[in-house]
Parts: sequence; C-alpha cells; structure tokens
Amino acid sequence: MSAPDLNQQIAARVRQLRAERAMSLDALADRSGVSRSMISLIERGETSPTAVLLEKLAAALNTTLAGLFQPAASPAEPIARRSDQALWRDPASGYVRRNVSPSGYPTPIQIVEVTFPPGAHVAYETVARQTPPHHQVWVLEGKIDVTVGEQRHALSAGDCLAFVLDRPTAYSNRTRKPARYAVVMVAGADGPR
Repeated sequence: MSAPDLNQQIAARVRQLRAERAMSLDALADRSGVSRSMISLIERGETSPTAVLLEKLAAALNTTLAGLFQPAASPAEPIARRSDQALWRDPASGYVRRNVSPSGYPTPIQIVEVTFPPGAHVAYETVARQTPPHHQVWVLEGKIDVTVGEQRHALSAGDCLAFVLDRPTAYSNRTRKPARYAVVMVAGADGPR
C-alpha cells in the first residue's frame, strides 16, 4: 500500500473512531492537544502525520497507535498475509512500521514490527486513556534505548521489555546501524503494573 493510500486509510479510521465516540473536532482537539485544523487535515488525508501526533490522537480516541492503521471497514480475517501488511514511514524520524496483526480480527492483542534507522529518536507524551495498554518491546536486531517515564532501558537483540503505557515513552537508536523490533500490545488490559 502506498503512502497516499495509507494516509487515506488513517483518515477514514480517525473519522470512524471519532464518530463512534460522538466526538466533535473541537472535543478531540481539546482531549488530544492536537489542533482542530491539523485533525481536519488528517481526516481529509491531506497530510502525512508523525507518529507522535498519531499517538496523541490514538490516546484521545482510547485506542492504540496500531489501531489507527486498521482499515475503517476491515473484514475479520484471522490471518494477515505479509503482502497485505502496509508499511508506514514516520516523516519525522524515518522509522518504518508494519502492523503484523490481522486487521479487524476481534482480539485485544496487536503486533507491530518497527525498523528504526540509525540515530532515530521518537518521544511520545502520555495522554490519559481509560485503560492504558500493556506493551512488550522485543528487539529482533540491533540495539535501542527505551525510556519509560524516567527510567532508560538499553536493549540489545533478544531483549524484551514489558511496561504499561501510562507514562511518557521514548525510543532511541544511538548506534550507526538500523535496529528492528516488535511491539506487542494488549489494549485495555487489567493486571499488574
């Protein structure tokens, strides 16, 4: 799927989620901290939003970032073929994400694969969610630093970090080689923190 097509898919999904929650543009802007005009551009597919901006919208819509990449009207298939898994490049950091999980399938688990370029850094603010998702970051190749709140974790290939997405979180690749990692999310999970 090309970037313009994916921007249209994101646009439709944000519109769908906002409508399902009966939120006006102003209400979503207030809750997310993203301007009304930017949300309008995103909903029309006229901009390539950054991962940080999309995370703010996802949190305000009480979904995960991966949830914004699902087609608005996707059939509930239990398998996602690699050839059907869209790639998206963050215009700010250059990282590439691929939603691995089947779109629309009724499961609370989502898997995303990220290729993180050398020197890349992404910092997400935390917007309150009704139930924060649980994340596990599993490094497949290379090295990354993941900062959750005030604690920085240096991760190498094979390492896996578990945390609840209820604090600011940042990802950094301080090396000269790309890193690849999987993020496994359970949305709305209750349990130990």
